[in-house]
Amino acid sequence: MTVVNRPHRGRTRGWTGVVTARPRLTLLLVLLFTALAVVAGSGVADRLGSGGWQDPAAESAYATKALEKHFPASQPNLLLMVDSGKATVDAPAVAAEGRDLAKKLAGEESVTGVTSYWDGAAALRDRDGREALIAARIVGDESAAAKVLDRIAPAYRGDHGPVKVTIGGPVAVRHELQTTIQEDLLRAEMIALPITLLLLVMVFGSAVAALLPLGVGIIAILGTDAVLRGLTEFTDVSVFAQNLTTALGLGLAIDYALFIVRRFREELGQGAETLPAIATTLRTAGRTVLFSAMTVAVSLAAMLVFPQYFLRSFAYAGIAVVVIAAAAALVVLPAALALLGERVNALDLTRVFRRRRSERGEPGVGWGRVARLVMRRAPLFALATVAGLVVLGLPFLRVEFGTADDRQLPASAESHVVQQHIRENFPGSPGGAIDILIDSRPGSRPDPAALADYSGKISALPGVARVDSPAGQFAGGRRVAEPGPAEAARAADGAAYVTVLSKGEIVDQTSQQLVRDIRAQHPPFTASVTGVAAVLVDSKDSIADRLPWALAIIVVVTLLLVFLLTGSVLIPLQAVLLNALSLTAMFGAVVWVFQEGHLSGPLSFTSTGDIETTLPVLMFCVAFGLSMDYGVFLLSRIKEEYDRTGDHRAAVEFGVRRTGGLITAAAVILAVVMVAIGTSRVTNTKMLGLGIALAVLMDAMVVRSLLVPAVMRLTGRATWWAPGPLRRLHARIGLSEGESEGESAGPATGAAPVEEAGGAEPRAERVTIP
Repeated sequence: MTVVNRPHRGRTRGWTGVVTARPRLTLLLVLLFTALAVVAGSGVADRLGSGGWQDPAAESAYATKALEKHFPASQPNLLLMVDSGKATVDAPAVAAEGRDLAKKLAGEESVTGVTSYWDGAAALRDRDGREALIAARIVGDESAAAKVLDRIAPAYRGDHGPVKVTIGGPVAVRHELQTTIQEDLLRAEMIALPITLLLLVMVFGSAVAALLPLGVGIIAILGTDAVLRGLTEFTDVSVFAQNLTTALGLGLAIDYALFIVRRFREELGQGAETLPAIATTLRTAGRTVLFSAMTVAVSLAAMLVFPQYFLRSFAYAGIAVVVIAAAAALVVLPAALALLGERVNALDLTRVFRRRRSERGEPGVGWGRVARLVMRRAPLFALATVAGLVVLGLPFLRVEFGTADDRQLPASAESHVVQQHIRENFPGSPGGAIDILIDSRPGSRPDPAALADYSGKISALPGVARVDSPAGQFAGGRRVAEPGPAEAARAADGAAYVTVLSKGEIVDQTSQQLVRDIRAQHPPFTASVTGVAAVLVDSKDSIADRLPWALAIIVVVTLLLVFLLTGSVLIPLQAVLLNALSLTAMFGAVVWVFQEGHLSGPLSFTSTGDIETTLPVLMFCVAFGLSMDYGVFLLSRIKEEYDRTGDHRAAVEFGVRRTGGLITAAAVILAVVMVAIGTSRVTNTKMLGLGIALAVLMDAMVVRSLLVPAVMRLTGRATWWAPGPLRRLHARIGLSEGESEGESAGPATGAAPVEEAGGAEPRAERVTIP
């Protein structure tokens, strides 16, 4: 029998003293911060963009901006699709109405480059002659263009005499994406919050304890919205980042609060008084939360190395929400617990079930049995789990990368319907061509002979259907039509442009290779290639260039942080490798479901046959960070028990027993939030939510429960080894969970542990009674 000395009353010091000295004042200041965040973050959604997939320093980005400036008609972002019904678009009444609409649109403020089928652009008529397009460009950035669209769209959408007009083009797609995401996010919050509260009540039993994590989550979400609102004054921020704010704000806040509140209740259950229980909780679980926040923040911060503001936005939102969630957990929860004390267990809504559990023994007995079973058959469980995860990840070997387009939207969305009609019914897929900007000296035009020679060479490249240039039309290496008025409009002082129509789809491998072949030419002037395929090529190159840096940041800092937590050389390597392995199922499912279209019916999305280039990077950074979150929770309890007893096997069992239910509960709650996000009608958001939900569940239920104990059993006593210099370094700067003041430490990390069968010497303050 072991008797533990009852913690003494006394004045608390350090961080515990700061946040519990005046708990009411602390909570009042937090409430004031939250109120200011509500005010500061109001209207943030209206200032967020829906693009950001393009590298702003790429050749295609430069060419696009130059074409917008010199030849706005070449880069239309607004399309009016005119449906003539049973008549043809050449019918006199239809043609007259089409010209009137085009003239009216040309007179709108901030609209330029208006052209239409009735102005002689034959490519703007469909194959059946029942639909035609009016193309234009709305000038300004995303926000300004969206406001112009809101202003003018009602005047054009709908019936106009003999025709019906629907609106498409990139501006309409972006605007509809932004609106849909905002609506879906509100619905996701309405789904996630009540289910999360119910699950928290089931986990804690107490309704009072269950409300604490939700409070922390709300503070994190509102605070991050205020941060994003401030950032929009200086840089572009993607509307998609709000989804991550909600998911991580709730998910991490619940994780951190679960760990802190559960540890506090454990201390109370062992006879500790309120303030000493808070002090022990912050010294142990609080430090674990701090470590977890740092590892998650580092994983998300790695996205800052990429130039696409879509990825950078997730880094902004992720870092902010992690920091605020951790700060709220370490400030709000101690203050609230100081006021509540034993009342944290009030309003026990599951008393009957709790009584039945107590009759079966202490919590975690089942997880302890699982840990012992896994460690008895460690080689079998390790090999089977690794093989299973590898098999689940095999579909990712078939991944094809593409760009985000209107097919992210629901099939019924107006802009998606318009773009789908264009893809299926209009020759040459307007807007999908490859454009080449030709730069020359200001005040002059490119040499006609050199331009004709260049256009002919381009038309002879594999995969080229036709080339339109100021020198005429070219196909198969020769001129097939002399230049006319339309071709003459392709040249201006200091610049010209050439349009290349590919035989392939807009972004298939043929079009991507064609971009590379065009760039391999060496004309006697400066040529810059753009278009959807060129943007994709540049995005893939940009991500490939910076991905090693992002991975290096994540791996190196994770290794360092886990070393500071454990003092071991092997455990950090295990953590990185096992975390990466836990993501294989997510990546395999992304390709099998979203690229190849399995389950597209039940999940209500349109498969494009590829995956948007930036999404795997985003999903890796988020899922890896969350995996480390759970890894830190488990390792901290294993390390705490190992320091206390020196028994490696018993420490692993203890860690799994004490955290198995906690990690699983946290993972299920986070998965609920991510699945709620995954109910979005936007495919990329659905992919993000459902993919990360799968990764979180696989990590908690497979990797933490089966693979980690199996691997740690196989590595045995070597798990805690570190060379002498690193042991001494960890002794000086390590931030592992501390012991209570006055308690002596157990075996030094890295020292040879006692034999697992023997146990450890009792600590000085523990009295053993035979």
